[in-house]
Amino acid sequence: MDKMNLLSTFFSAIQYDGRISTTHIAVYSALLQFWMTSGQQNPVRAYSHQIMGIAKVSAPMTYRRCLKDLSDFGYLRYVPSYKRNRPSEIFLTD
Repeated sequence: MDKMNLLSTFFSAIQYDGRISTTHIAVYSALLQFWMTSGQQNPVRAYSHQIMGIAKVSAPMTYRRCLKDLSDFGYLRYVPSYKRNRPSEIFLTD
């Protein structure tokens, strides 16, 4: 997977999608940044606080809602862990 291809595909897909907000874009961009700095492994295994810090999202509920929305809308696949000692898995799709 190429980072520029992922970003370009995402922005092309959301261009006319009125459901996507700036917070969704921030979370997706933060996921890409985390993916690039953590070895570009798919799925991305991350704790919420790691992505929230990059995306500048301070409310855990907002973060989870954005990830769920992005997953429901087909931009990625989100598999929450529900365990404090186990990171969630986020599958980036191109």
